[in-house]
Amino acid sequence: MAVFPIPSARIVMAISALALGAACEDGFDVDLRGGLGGGLDTTTAAKTATAQRPKPDNRGIISYPGYQVAVAKRGDTLADVSGRVGVPASELAKYNGIEETASLRDGEIVALPYKVAEPSAATGGTGVIQPPQSDVDITAIAGSAIDNAEPAVTTETLQPAPKPAAKSNTQTGFEPIRHKVKRGETAFTISRLYNVSVRALADWNGLGSDFTIRENQILLIPPADPEAAKSSSRAPAAAAATGAAATTLPGEGSPTPTPPSASQPLPEDDSVVKVETPESPDLGKSQSASTAQMSYPVDGKIIRPYSKGKNNGIDISAPAGAPVQAAADGKVAAITTDADDIKILVVRHADNLMTVYYNVDAVSVKKGASVKRGQKIAKLPAKDSFVHFEVRKGFDSVDPTPYLK
Repeated sequence: MAVFPIPSARIVMAISALALGAACEDGFDVDLRGGLGGGLDTTTAAKTATAQRPKPDNRGIISYPGYQVAVAKRGDTLADVSGRVGVPASELAKYNGIEETASLRDGEIVALPYKVAEPSAATGGTGVIQPPQSDVDITAIAGSAIDNAEPAVTTETLQPAPKPAAKSNTQTGFEPIRHKVKRGETAFTISRLYNVSVRALADWNGLGSDFTIRENQILLIPPADPEAAKSSSRAPAAAAATGAAATTLPGEGSPTPTPPSASQPLPEDDSVVKVETPESPDLGKSQSASTAQMSYPVDGKIIRPYSKGKNNGIDISAPAGAPVQAAADGKVAAITTDADDIKILVVRHADNLMTVYYNVDAVSVKKGASVKRGQKIAKLPAKDSFVHFEVRKGFDSVDPTPYLK
């Protein structure tokens, strides 16, 4: 089996979030004020417990394991920020989609294109923001709107970054997802996309009272409060001990109760024939005669199967440049790219279904276009020639396999 480079956890989690966002497109109220999906209660976004933004050092820098941001002071320009952090104002302007001479709001986030000296005692800081202690379930941190997604293309379990020797004044917290604003997006659509309150989004990013954002602005998505995530991760065990149902954060869905028989293993049954897992199928040209509800998006081999919460779709390998086809009749709901410029395409179908095509190139359809089953919509890229394919029922990822048989 070929091994492909692993995209960052934050980017892959955004794939699932994008599928949620696609439901808001094409005829629906983009701020979700008109209802969606048969009565979506948008108040759940306001109920999600989010952390407070960490305190910056004297330069205004907050440093996470993967990136750094600067926090502006009232009346700052990028030249002022540049003088404190040591990054040219022109580079800050280009990276954040803002004019060099523009006045910044108090608390406004300015993303740094590369890392500078870490906060230290000399700069009035406490170092890199560290992940919470290991007794926190890392799968609870992504935000309930993203189905507790771990990397969809991965070969190992997502773990917190290694922590240096603990310091009493070190700040802890989850590393936020960074969202680059696309044309037409609003603070409301983005807050609903990630299931956080618009007020938390504004507080984290120093937005004005009118919640105005700009194209290409980089926003930090408020992460879950570590204590809330810790409590959430412990809830299933506590519920199991008391016999009570576990309480989940908004959007997480209801946990499946553990059957009584699971308390001890069943005896070995020699009468059961154990079947080895078959080799990944070569899809070949047999799809043309298929009577399945959906067809495979590419002719190739399944290199990674569906696993709820670990791989929310299937990964199919095929030669570079191979056509990616619509799995069923539908309408293109979204075409976007992630922070690594990897293209993502979402198609909405009848019966509240959506399909997500991640890692595609040369997209040949436009947003809002109607597509037919088997119609070419993109190609596989020259590098890492596979497509990550998801099927979503409403807001929930489901196993694509039954739809393809």
